[in-house]
Amino acid sequence: MCDKLIFDLSQEVEGSPSVFINKSWLNILDNQNSNYNSNQSVIDTSQLSNSNKFMSYREAYLSVPMLLTIATTDLATAGAFAPATNATSADYAIGLKNWFGQIVHSLTLDYNGTTIIQQTPWCNMWNSFKLMTSLSWNDVLTQGATIGFYPDDPTTWFFAGSAGVEGQGTSNSTNQPSTGNLTIFNRYKQTEGNAGFLARQRYINYDPDATAGDDINGGAGNNSFSFLLSGSTTSQIWKSYVSTKRNGVNATTQGCFSISIMATIYLKHLHSFFAMCPLLKGAYMKMTLNLNNTSVSFTTTDDGAGNVSTISLGSTSNAVGGVCPLQIASAKALNGASKTLLACSYVADLSVGSKCLNPQIASYVPEGSVSKSIYLYVPSYVFNPVFEASYLSSPIKSIKYTDIYQYQVLNVGGGASGQVNQLLTNGISGIKSILVIPFFGVGAGTNNTGLPTGMPVYQSPFDPAGCGATSPLTGLTNFNVVVSGQNAIYNTQRYTFEEYNNQFYGVNAVNGGCVDGLTSGLIDRLGFDMEYSYYYVDLSRMLPVEESVPKSVQIVGQNISQKALDLWCFIEYEVGVDIDALTGVRT
Repeated sequence: MCDKLIFDLSQEVEGSPSVFINKSWLNILDNQNSNYNSNQSVIDTSQLSNSNKFMSYREAYLSVPMLLTIATTDLATAGAFAPATNATSADYAIGLKNWFGQIVHSLTLDYNGTTIIQQTPWCNMWNSFKLMTSLSWNDVLTQGATIGFYPDDPTTWFFAGSAGVEGQGTSNSTNQPSTGNLTIFNRYKQTEGNAGFLARQRYINYDPDATAGDDINGGAGNNSFSFLLSGSTTSQIWKSYVSTKRNGVNATTQGCFSISIMATIYLKHLHSFFAMCPLLKGAYMKMTLNLNNTSVSFTTTDDGAGNVSTISLGSTSNAVGGVCPLQIASAKALNGASKTLLACSYVADLSVGSKCLNPQIASYVPEGSVSKSIYLYVPSYVFNPVFEASYLSSPIKSIKYTDIYQYQVLNVGGGASGQVNQLLTNGISGIKSILVIPFFGVGAGTNNTGLPTGMPVYQSPFDPAGCGATSPLTGLTNFNVVVSGQNAIYNTQRYTFEEYNNQFYGVNAVNGGCVDGLTSGLIDRLGFDMEYSYYYVDLSRMLPVEESVPKSVQIVGQNISQKALDLWCFIEYEVGVDIDALTGVRT
């Protein structure tokens, strides 16, 4: 093969002809006027549709400003929080869960006045699964900092039956590198740090004003980052950075720590329509995003010697009921919150825009220092006339994409009582696949002792569940999917290795994982067993005449884990539209 390539290259006399004579990036603001109290963003592309240029929505992305904050709410002990002091730096006390797109709870898309993407809540769970199974580690290294993506280590989670230094319930928020302790066995890497969480913090927590001797981020004087790039100039280039560090003093001067974040979210990662969209001229779209603006209240205690001893959750507030995209670091020794979140009451908040939207702390949290509004960036192209004629020789472009239907099977008991036999839908046509995501059920019931009471695990600020991960060590056996009365899996899946090897491995990957040396996907067998226990079945294999026939979908199985489970089911189905590429009209 190498010899053949060298021979072919030696015969080339000229490069590829220029298909386009111009490419320009255009950007437009959303319609919210920098106000995101409604937890919504609406973007219409009327400015772009009138530009008389071809738009590539496949490459388009959203630029989303966010403000990540921890502030005290206990006036009597306000002085306990001192994020601007070297010894109690808060630079690594808080971060985000995997992928900036977790901020989008659901979206709808109107194309020339017709809705072509229906609103499906918790679509970020499906999108996270697609990224986890389609990206490669090279993608993580080159794109991770742009899209806020680095998977959590599936072997560093910890389960706390009551409030402690890790929080409560499942936690995977350690961010201390390996301690080198080789005397503890059968805990995988629970004594080490979650490299994914640490990497995601480093994407956003550039601190130009690190104090003297701070070995976390720079140093003092000529050794600090501000000697090269100060906070004021950082904000001008819209780089994510620590924008506020204020020590608590008294009732009028509350402790506050904020990171101004500039997030990039590609449209192709939010919905497959954009990934399949051809070059279009005159296309008018109206996109409505429902946002996961989230606040978490919690209290801490310390041992009197400057070390946090417990982090107790109060409540999570999310107006749309979605996931909690923020993550509070572990308070174990040498971890991000260990000497920072000393005994006090706190609110952690993530708000889209430049303002903190939590009314309890908004009055004393300074505005963020990057953009104030969401922008849509879209590249426009001008064809070489020869190639434009070829492209428009068949102007009607058929776009085949997939949408999702979501259903929940709640309170599936553990052990003998954990039988599942649930009809998900009476009829959907064009079915492509089904994904089942198991979570520990809401903490009611004896077998769910230890979970935060009444709080879904995907709303815990310690648990990555729902943001690229499932609950850990969740097992389903005798699993099958029944489509219109017929089993989709010939032999019912009884073991985890059967589900991983036969159904899950290679899904969304390059070459389906069949070619060694060239594939993708970030979930290996160990990760599947420990914290990425996705149950996936391909349902697309059918005769063409059957694709338009609505089919019922049912799941059967048994929960053999020790805790009750909630099963979140996503059915993927195909849809299509025909669009005139020259006028943007839907035909």
